[in-house]
Amino acid sequence: MLLLDTCTFLWWATGDPCVPAPVRARLRDPDEQVFLSSVSAWEVCVKHALGKLPLTVTPEQYISNRRVRLGIAPLPLEEGDVFGLTKLPSLHRDPFDRMLIAQAIARGLALVTPDGLVRAYPIRPWWG
Repeated sequence: MLLLDTCTFLWWATGDPCVPAPVRARLRDPDEQVFLSSVSAWEVCVKHALGKLPLTVTPEQYISNRRVRLGIAPLPLEEGDVFGLTKLPSLHRDPFDRMLIAQAIARGLALVTPDGLVRAYPIRPWWG
């Protein structure tokens, strides 16, 4: 079971070639469960509102349409996921990434990310 980092979702949704072939193959595997956290939806909304992520449609339309088209399941943020933040060392400063790390740990998911800082946490990062 895989949890997509926000950048991975955005790259995968646009067909960006920076997503390695092994990652693309595993994400396409119909037997693989792939999730997008509501944390990533929040991050996309914030970046779009700040003008850092231009989209041709609203963030809601963009995320929903691409998530459904790619067969990605939504993953809500739950209280237990948030409490995991208290156990994380302060190695990564990005609050969205820290929450995705805590959520992946709480749910036993591999986090699909190219972010090398994630490897310093007790998590299963995967990037092909």
